Amino acid sequence: MQADGDNEDLDGGVPPFLDALHPLFSSPDGDVVLGSKDGVFFRVHSFVLKMASGWFRAMFTLPQKAPADPLEPIYVGEDASALEGLLRMICGLPIPKLDTYEVIEPILDAAEKYDMPGPLSIIRALVMTPALLGDPLRLYAMACRYGWHEEARTASQCTLSLNLHAPEHRPMLQKLRTDALLNLIELHHGRREALRDRLNDPPFVNDQGDATCSHCGQPVDYHTWRELKYSIIFEMDRRPLGDTIVSAGLLDWPTSRACWAAKCNNCDRVLYDKKETLRVIRECIDQLPATVDSFDTDMVLPSISSPP
Repeated sequence: MQADGDNEDLDGGVPPFLDALHPLFSSPDGDVVLGSKDGVFFRVHSFVLKMASGWFRAMFTLPQKAPADPLEPIYVGEDASALEGLLRMICGLPIPKLDTYEVIEPILDAAEKYDMPGPLSIIRALVMTPALLGDPLRLYAMACRYGWHEEARTASQCTLSLNLHAPEHRPMLQKLRTDALLNLIELHHGRREALRDRLNDPPFVNDQGDATCSHCGQPVDYHTWRELKYSIIFEMDRRPLGDTIVSAGLLDWPTSRACWAAKCNNCDRVLYDKKETLRVIRECIDQLPATVDSFDTDMVLPSISSPP
């Protein structure tokens, strides 16, 4: 056992918390002991805390009553896992594997609480990974909270594969600030409405007015096209990305097959050029707004923007 004057309590023994020191943070030179809420202690240097944390820097500059034990622990609200990850980052040790939100979010909460920009910047640099992008709504919520503009834009684009009306997404949507939530809804809804409007413009058949066959000029009923447009808009509401429309949808839907098979009753010519219609619809979807716009300084997402 090491003999060290700072390790002895008032009776000449060893302070009991030293038996629960984290092995990576147990240097006898450390002059501060942090205690996690689950009973693990971290002995670190106060100058490291002051350099990395505005919160600790302010705390250590306040007048302090001399404690009976110079190593009296400072108890914090984080568990050992979050505190270890945070201290690894500010002490230059290998950082933990940051591949789940369960690992990242407690560290981010602690870094925000203790005003530690270093750990925040480290995590920001690592969040754009497939594991985290696999839950884009959660990433969007995180990016909105911390003002990570580009990450929020990318995450918002990835949410286009989700149906925001599905009940499983409600808890995460409730965590968003009102402006961030409204702009995400605007992105999803705006894509649907923009496509709806575009499908009424040339070369598509408009819902208004009489329609005639392009070959013989006789009046025709374009109800199969109207029904296909309804299917397209319904699918955009369910999955605003639109990828299912331009793949199986326009080929396999019953409304699609009916539309491509429709013929003029007078000249018996097909009413729609299937290949060209598919091409133009795909082009329309590719040109739709793709991300929420950048944040302003108040974390507001004022509009949606088209992809470059």
